[in-house]
Amino acid sequence: MSYHRDAIAPHGGQLINRVASPEQKEFFLAKAEFLPRVILDERAVSDLEMIAIGGFSPLTGFMNQVDYNRVVEEMRLANGVVWSIPITLSVTEEVGSPLQVGGLVRLDNSQGEYIGVLELSEKYTYNKKREAVNVYRTDEAQHPGVQVVYTQGSVNLAGDIWLLQRNAHPHFPTYQIDPAASRQMFREKGWKTIVGFQTRNPIHRAHEYIQKCALETVDGLFLHPLVGATKEDDIPADVRMRCYEILIEHYYPLDRVILAINPAAMRYAGPREAIFHAIVRKNYGCTHFIVGRDHAGVGDYYGTYDAQYIFDEFEPSELGIVPMKFEHAFYCTRTKQMATTKTSPSTPAERVHLSGTKVREMLRRGELPPPEFSRPEVAAELARAMRIGQPALV
Repeated sequence: MSYHRDAIAPHGGQLINRVASPEQKEFFLAKAEFLPRVILDERAVSDLEMIAIGGFSPLTGFMNQVDYNRVVEEMRLANGVVWSIPITLSVTEEVGSPLQVGGLVRLDNSQGEYIGVLELSEKYTYNKKREAVNVYRTDEAQHPGVQVVYTQGSVNLAGDIWLLQRNAHPHFPTYQIDPAASRQMFREKGWKTIVGFQTRNPIHRAHEYIQKCALETVDGLFLHPLVGATKEDDIPADVRMRCYEILIEHYYPLDRVILAINPAAMRYAGPREAIFHAIVRKNYGCTHFIVGRDHAGVGDYYGTYDAQYIFDEFEPSELGIVPMKFEHAFYCTRTKQMATTKTSPSTPAERVHLSGTKVREMLRRGELPPPEFSRPEVAAELARAMRIGQPALV
């Protein structure tokens, strides 16, 4: 398949497709009862899907030891291609021990559905603390990403995968737009430059401001909220998506914006995840990617702009996608508009900025965030979610 008409080539040069053809699916289904079985958790299911649809191009499966080690140590695959997050399938020794290298492994989701196949090429153990320190910059177990590493199995299974069954997203089937489809949409719209935006939080006016600043310089905006596994206290995906729908309907030019879901799981790896998120959006066809304050951060583990600095560690041609770096935005009461310290002469007292924690506290008290912080329609949606008892809002 040629990509000469696309605005940007996929990472590594080829958009991977590991979705089984009808003939392949029939072949694998016939072996269903004879294959050893591994049950995937929510994150592994997301990874399987992202590999299969090309979101993780150039990966064709779960990482082998050579790729894994170089990614952990140097943020590169064995062939030198930039890659910042290990994509591994970890199991316990008990599960991994009987599996035969060179054989097929049946992959089931937590409901027991047969959704994929692993062509097992390697089994290897790994140093969890080394992965934690290098990838997450901490070995503290309370970090949500590190916690996952510490609690997962000690054996990684490597090999190419095939996706046999992919269910429509239960909440957002119309927004389930794969990389091949998003690239086609960009071509049809004639967009040559597209900026991607990643979020796991409800959108507020600071987000809107930096998106629109970016949109002033490119042809289109690809809003790509993450709907895979997140922390329990993150705002639920359905609430975040409704906020986006409301905002786009009232405040965005409809012909310049595409909203789609990112099925990947959140790692909370800060700077390394910013690189990872950019590469994923490159695979979806974006030429630019917004990197704001504390991108993919959690707690106080990362410096405010560490996720921007990390892009300087690579040659622009190695990443391909252009980072658009923004400072923290706020409403300036002196100039009566959204701004950053680059454009506003305001003092801290003249800036309206509310943290997610403060917004939740206001909603609990039955108060709506001020219009300088959140569009009224979005605030009302968050308040409605609070009333019906969304777990992350109460």
